[in-house]
Amino acid sequence: MRVHHVEEGAVEFDGHRTYYRVTTDARSNGRSERPLVVVHGGPGCTHDYLLSLTDLVSPERSVIHYDQLGNGRSTHLPNQRGEFWTVELFLRELDRLLETLGVTDYDLLGQSWGGMLAAEHAVRRPAGLRRLVIANSPASMDLWSLEAARLRAALPREVQGILAAHEEAGTTNSPAYGEASAEYYRRHVCRVDPTPPEVARTFEWIATDPTVYHTMNGPTEFHVVGTLRGWSIVDRLSAVAVPTLVINGAFDEAGDDTVRPFVERIPDARWIRFDASSHMPHIEEREAYMAAVADFLNGRP
Repeated sequence: MRVHHVEEGAVEFDGHRTYYRVTTDARSNGRSERPLVVVHGGPGCTHDYLLSLTDLVSPERSVIHYDQLGNGRSTHLPNQRGEFWTVELFLRELDRLLETLGVTDYDLLGQSWGGMLAAEHAVRRPAGLRRLVIANSPASMDLWSLEAARLRAALPREVQGILAAHEEAGTTNSPAYGEASAEYYRRHVCRVDPTPPEVARTFEWIATDPTVYHTMNGPTEFHVVGTLRGWSIVDRLSAVAVPTLVINGAFDEAGDDTVRPFVERIPDARWIRFDASSHMPHIEEREAYMAAVADFLNGRP
């Protein structure tokens, strides 16, 4: 049985606090020299739904989670306007976290929006980055929206009608819209039923303070009207200079066409699709996912 040691704290960032959680193997003497840093999705989620990644902890590898500014256990800023919440803000926050924790060599795993942010980090060629995992992430929001439209068109006709009516009326906060959205989430976000508690905790955090999610994304995964809607990294991916693992699921809202540019344009990239998963194979096919990521991080083919 594995025994882990958990260290929690916060780093100062622009006068605010960024929560972090470092999980280490109890047999090791503190944090590893090359931890895995995990970047959560959203924008606006929390680290909770990614806690299964502590399966990757070993005597040689610590795992670092954190809650991005505005979310979870970090400082909340519900009165900040859209121009405050930028990709650059979250890149600087990640840099600050690494600096404060004294992380100089690291692997980076980003899930969904976290993979977008991780790719933005990687194209700058930071000196300490060794390996990159981009999990369930689009290379552009245009590709994401195209895939969302395709998946929506496959929903029951009555569900499509409810979604469209409330989006047109601007009543996406209504219970009826939420119930209709749940059908999409059950198919393409997490197919485990009932919803795992760690996923439910993240959704609860978003509901408590949806500032970042609503500002940068929109009211749901498939109705993108926020400040990120024109984002793309496609034309910059050739700058990624580290081995990269790209992951998605067969039923993923991040479908094959949304992740393909990562595979085709990053010089040293490989791609794994989990055939029984949607957007969260780290939960839906946990054992196979952890084995694949561990093999990649350990340099095994």
